[in-house]
Amino acid sequence: MTIAERHKFILENLQSAGYVSVAELSKKLNVTMVTIRKDLKILEDKGLLFRTHGSATPVAPYVNDRPVDEKKLVHVSQKLTIAKKAIGFLQNNDAVIIGSGTTVVAFAQAIPKELHLTILTGAMNVTMALLQNPNVELVQLGGVVRKSSSSVVGHYAEEMIRQFACSTLFLSVDGVDLEFGLTTTNMMEAHLNTLMIHAVQKTVILADSSKFGKKGFGKIANLEDVDVVITDDGLSSHYIEKMEEKGIEVIIA
Repeated sequence: MTIAERHKFILENLQSAGYVSVAELSKKLNVTMVTIRKDLKILEDKGLLFRTHGSATPVAPYVNDRPVDEKKLVHVSQKLTIAKKAIGFLQNNDAVIIGSGTTVVAFAQAIPKELHLTILTGAMNVTMALLQNPNVELVQLGGVVRKSSSSVVGHYAEEMIRQFACSTLFLSVDGVDLEFGLTTTNMMEAHLNTLMIHAVQKTVILADSSKFGKKGFGKIANLEDVDVVITDDGLSSHYIEKMEEKGIEVIIA
């Protein structure tokens, strides 16, 4: 296979899967990983892809912090569909944790009024969404307010979360990377989310397909720490297969 044919193969796989791995390309094309890295470097220099450690994506993988008022205006229908699907993981008299983010706000708004729940959250917009629900007992974590996410972070929130044991965490993230794991744009929020995972029996990630192949500044956890991922039908089969190989239940809403 010529260099041009290799490059065509790489770009076609990238377009169909949204992600290519150096190791997998090396096996498929029967060339060394050094050769594949050189190919990816050439394609990146031409502006055709973005290299990351051991892989490549069609768009820049790194995400910046954005205000919640801006985030809530994008991928609205997908978030609503994902939120409704996540309701199936709630049971009467559950004690659950809800993280921060626009997708979990949509989830909070969709919670049926007849369910009796205890809900812990650091997100003030989640609390406001549930304030008029008569059967929900709310535990609002305290701490330093992150205005961009309408949520609290820091020592006090972390100490509070260590005092509770809950059944399920419903978490939204800024990035889902097959190798690096779950991320968000703020390191303090990432650390609080990590503690939330340790406080529950099951972690359910609510993330639309645009979050995959992306990385935020702060790492929350490895993908192996997740039990369920609920996303939309825009996610490529490559990501679905790789997550299922890690033992994650993937639900397409």
